[in-house]
Amino acid sequence: MKEYGQYCPVALASAVIAERWTPLIIRELVIGGRRFNEIDRGLPGISRSLLKQRLDHLERRGIVDKVTMPHGHEYHLTPAGKDLEGVIMAVGEWAVRWMFTEPEPREVDPVTLTWWMSRRVVADELPDDRTVVEFDYAGDDPTRIWMVIERHETSVCTDPPGFETDLFVATTPVDLMRVFSGITTYHEAVSSGRITLTGPSRLTRSLPSWFAWSPFAPAVRQHLELAGRVT
Repeated sequence: MKEYGQYCPVALASAVIAERWTPLIIRELVIGGRRFNEIDRGLPGISRSLLKQRLDHLERRGIVDKVTMPHGHEYHLTPAGKDLEGVIMAVGEWAVRWMFTEPEPREVDPVTLTWWMSRRVVADELPDDRTVVEFDYAGDDPTRIWMVIERHETSVCTDPPGFETDLFVATTPVDLMRVFSGITTYHEAVSSGRITLTGPSRLTRSLPSWFAWSPFAPAVRQHLELAGRVT
């Protein structure tokens, strides 16, 4: 990315983080992405070559360290990179206040949504035993995705994982995104029939506590309350 040639803090920061895809890559790193494939899965639409180019740029600018691990590499935020969490949150909250819109089907990829949820699990709230949740997404392109939840690791599978399903969740990508993003609550979505659960009552009751939902959900909820649009 070319420099702006201005002695201005905004210009200096923009030369590091304002290029296309870079803020979203930083978002993925902030919320816990470490390996290349993890970051890639949270960014549908980016090419792998462009993602590598952007990560190399962030490494050169001191935002990430590329760390050699026993099975490949991981990208770790440096102190400067960790300090960008407040910047990313501020940008997201600004968008909530001034550019808020309802999600549209074209904007919600069910695989990416399920992947985001898997990275927002609350370990202390999870069942003691491995739990397999099957998400049956209705819509123009019906999709079935499995989340294998364990305390030490949670994975998302687009093919049957080889374990028996413990809990079935039927919904649409947009309806679940509305819950994840804070537009509506999980209990409101279940009460209205937009989310239907099938499985043991101990799992259907506890499922909402397994996820922290979007980090921007509190800002969305506050915005809707101030606007008198809480559903």
